Amino acid sequence: MKDVTKYFGSMVFSEEVMQARLPKDTYKALRETIARGTALDLEVANVVASAMKNWAIEKGATHYTHWFQPMTGITAEKHEGFLSPANQGRMIMEFSGKELVRGEPDASSFPSGGLRATFEARGYTVWDTSSYAFVKDGTLYIPTAFCSYSGEALDKKTPLLRSMDALNRQALRILRLFGNTEVKRVTATVGPEQEYFLIDKGVYLQRPDLLFTGRTLFGALPPKGQEMEDHYFGSLKPRVAAFMRDLEEELWKLGVPAKTKHNEVAPAQHELAPIFSNANIATDHNQLVMEMMKSVADRHGLACLLHEKPFAGINGSGKHVNWSLATDKGVNLLEPGDTPYENAQFLLFLVAVIKAIDEHQDLLRASVASPGNDHRLGGHEAPPAIISIFLGDELTEILEALETGATYNNRKKYQMEIGATVLPPFPRDATDRNRTSPFAFTGNKFEFRMPGAAMSIADPNTVLNTIVAEVL
Repeated sequence: MKDVTKYFGSMVFSEEVMQARLPKDTYKALRETIARGTALDLEVANVVASAMKNWAIEKGATHYTHWFQPMTGITAEKHEGFLSPANQGRMIMEFSGKELVRGEPDASSFPSGGLRATFEARGYTVWDTSSYAFVKDGTLYIPTAFCSYSGEALDKKTPLLRSMDALNRQALRILRLFGNTEVKRVTATVGPEQEYFLIDKGVYLQRPDLLFTGRTLFGALPPKGQEMEDHYFGSLKPRVAAFMRDLEEELWKLGVPAKTKHNEVAPAQHELAPIFSNANIATDHNQLVMEMMKSVADRHGLACLLHEKPFAGINGSGKHVNWSLATDKGVNLLEPGDTPYENAQFLLFLVAVIKAIDEHQDLLRASVASPGNDHRLGGHEAPPAIISIFLGDELTEILEALETGATYNNRKKYQMEIGATVLPPFPRDATDRNRTSPFAFTGNKFEFRMPGAAMSIADPNTVLNTIVAEVL
């Protein structure tokens, strides 16, 4: 059995790789550029590009691409070879700092929301230095933002990065009011739970409706659906387990921290959940997850369906977005602690999120709207299409006491005893979990359950970051 720690991130131009391959001065200059958000010096960019190219060639790469996320909801890429002509008909492998930092794809063929005329073709891709480059299928992938010639954002990454900056500024201002001068950055952390269906490729190819629309449009209901409630967390079938093993291995090589896998409620439905990352990297990783699910499924003679409602009569597929706030010191600002009623800082950030959702629920609802997802929401499953917030009994009582000026009586901590001597007692949580709320507080984070399985998580995270920043 392979040691995961030995090959995790092996195809990523990570912090560790940069430290090993870049001169100390170059590495320091690059880190300072990223931290301050200043322009990258061309000499530094040339050194980084050369090291990145040499590393990528060692990993089997012959091309590079500026990998970006236009407003289609999926990714885009144009592959350029490292080959460059030399004397006497020879070829050499070259990659400059200019090519690393900036690309120029045709922007006229991507959605612009009416911002540009069709003939206005020039667009730019710009290296996102906060998201690591990686090698996949013989190509060096460089995460980039995408904008028009006149500077309008034509992608989903740019608004997300702007929203993260806005949230950071306002959260830091609040922390300074509490006397915290050590924290330099606050980041939205995100962990998206990806649901999907797996069906046999041969059966899939016999269904024109699945091929063309991603969902069934006709046919009879099966004799057995999810009525017996026996698929959720059930034993993995060997074919599915083999797919999941290969998928995890591919994702781990690309630095995606895939952690949890299990059967979901509906027959042939499954889920993959990663360890949380900052919102930008989590969005990039989720795009990789969806791409790899489809390609690995094909290798196993399976078809991966990401449509939000591929089958009638059973659950559809969502993508729960677990959202929180963390400082660069590793502190979760939505962690209640043992005495949340005395934790003024936590309560302030909690109430800010509640107020943001209350005042801007229309924006949040619009961020997850699509034909497939609107068909799923409220249809045969949770969550409903109307946004509400669940906090749990303890936090609800605390906020009600603050609102009315009443004295809050601390809830007692209970030990659960199951009644069998071989089962040890354990502490019971302060409140039950709500399974159906669209926006539920789940211990030290909010779980936004409305996003659909096929959509980019950039939009809901951009809205969440922005509305919370506005309230703060």
